[in-house]
Amino acid sequence: MMDFARRFFSRPTALFGFAVFAAIVAIALAAPLLFARGPFNIVGMPLLPPGAPGLLVGSDVLGRDMLVGLAFGARVSLLVGISATLCAAGMGVLLGSVAGYYGGLVDDLLMRVTEFFQIIPSFVLLMVLVAFLQPSLESAVIGIALISWPQVARVVRGEFLTLRSREFVQAARTIGMRDAGIIFTQILPNALPPIVVISSMMVGNAILAESALSFLGLGDPNLLSWGSMIGGARSAMWVAWWTTVLPGVSIMVTVLALNFIGDGLNDALNPRRRR
Repeated sequence: MMDFARRFFSRPTALFGFAVFAAIVAIALAAPLLFARGPFNIVGMPLLPPGAPGLLVGSDVLGRDMLVGLAFGARVSLLVGISATLCAAGMGVLLGSVAGYYGGLVDDLLMRVTEFFQIIPSFVLLMVLVAFLQPSLESAVIGIALISWPQVARVVRGEFLTLRSREFVQAARTIGMRDAGIIFTQILPNALPPIVVISSMMVGNAILAESALSFLGLGDPNLLSWGSMIGGARSAMWVAWWTTVLPGVSIMVTVLALNFIGDGLNDALNPRRRR
């Protein structure tokens, strides 16, 4: 573990990404403690500039505190990003491991299903799914997970095709271990590094997808996210730049930090880089 941490933090961009993402998560978790009023409370005149009395980063088009909105918006964006990635990774690992381990007809069938989801424009499919399920936090998570799992499934399938003929797998079959035990206790732990790397980057993609949905009005109307902040302020972006720039920068910094973390994980977990 110490060796992994040393390799990971030896990359300056990975250290920077980890520090930035940790700070964003801390702010999101502490938002209810840091700000007594909620993000929908009106605290002053609309479009007050940054530095106005009691408003460090100004107010939005409705007179709500932008700083409070950014903190609470981080909670929603991170919750959707992490939850959707966990669901997508679970689906992808399950289907990819079964396809790669058994091969043959099972592999062909599951890969055709995977290709079906990949040939459809992903964001169009996401909008249709969310609109069909009614815009909400749960429908956003389900929709993003359904368009994200194929890339995990393909990575896992490739790893299983490589590992299923190794000596330790043959030894497990020889001693009578069941297929489920071989998949989840023998092969999957050895296939985890690429899964961890791709999952870290999928969180950023999920945050971008949720922000796009909220910008188009397909997010949860009862919650404030960075995307809905931009969407609600687009009519005032030319006269009050902070209403759109600040949530946009928050999205950009979070996704960039996650990409840096993914690069660091790839360096730390890649055997070739390790040597």
